[in-house]
Amino acid sequence: MKGQDPMPNTCPPASNGDSKASWEDSKDIHENTGATKKPKSPKPENAVTIAVSSRVLFRTEKEQMVFEQQGIEEYLRYQVEHENEPFAPGPAFPFVKALETVNTQLRELYPESEELFDIVLVTYNHAHVGVRLINTINYHNLFIERFCMTGGTSPIGYLKAWHTNLYLSADTEKVQEALAEGIAAATMFMSDKQIEVSETQLRVAFDGDAVLFSDESERIFKAHGLDKFFEHERENENTLLDHGPLKSFLELLGKLQKKFYAKGHRLDCPIRTYLVTARSAASSGIRALKTLRAWGLETDEALFLAGAPKGPMLEKIRPHIYFDDQMFHVEGAAEMGAIAAHVPYGIAQKYPHKKNTKTSK
Repeated sequence: MKGQDPMPNTCPPASNGDSKASWEDSKDIHENTGATKKPKSPKPENAVTIAVSSRVLFRTEKEQMVFEQQGIEEYLRYQVEHENEPFAPGPAFPFVKALETVNTQLRELYPESEELFDIVLVTYNHAHVGVRLINTINYHNLFIERFCMTGGTSPIGYLKAWHTNLYLSADTEKVQEALAEGIAAATMFMSDKQIEVSETQLRVAFDGDAVLFSDESERIFKAHGLDKFFEHERENENTLLDHGPLKSFLELLGKLQKKFYAKGHRLDCPIRTYLVTARSAASSGIRALKTLRAWGLETDEALFLAGAPKGPMLEKIRPHIYFDDQMFHVEGAAEMGAIAAHVPYGIAQKYPHKKNTKTSK
């Protein structure tokens, strides 16, 4: 998947290293909003902490090319020289904006509560690059007060210290490290196109096996085929599936949803969740639903596709993010303009899916 067109927004055009948009272009905007008192950041232990890499929150392809081709010193010089040119939005940008929208509504309903989303910007960059990142955050009117600039070292230890509940990065190896430490994590990619998403409701979609659930059933399917998989699911219909790497994040979303329900906002809740699985409803879906129910969790919508492509369904859902363990489905979503993230977990990582092969399970 290649470079992504900037997300439509009301700010002046931002830069991915190719244009000359500057911080000065939006000076009047920030002078007008500067007097507005910013909300206080919640304590990490009380918040739902989302750690986002600068490479997925913003578009940094040009800068990454400078680093790869000319080295670290030229890269740092380039960043300082362009620090008044804000980065354009990346694939995680709509998700972060939606989190802030939910926070605004939570603060209105629960002014003293710290049960909010808290965004931490994580970057391997040297602190010199921080000026450009801060300028960019202010330019796009984002509320991100916490930074973690590691100067090239692994951020995983810091993620644990921040009580991170979800980590989004462009670096698959670091995502795998986070998953190994029990932190929900996924890899995001630039896409050729991106459909418009809701500005009033956060929409999060999940695959089932190896995402919300363990890869137990996926292992049966990979080793023995579809018929054996169906047989296994029938025999274990009343046996709960073990939890997968994103189960904890769905749990936290459900907890925040209930805060809206308690104030009479079930029908217009600003958080909506989806299960989008290749499982068949009649032959293997019941175990998934029983597992969620036993966990005390639910998704607002559940789509059992019986092997049909997920992309068209995700195009209709228009999620701010969709989590799947198979790159085949992530790529299919991206082709439709849907925002998808890869969870590199489970047995499917050993079986790369061919693009022209139909998904059976």
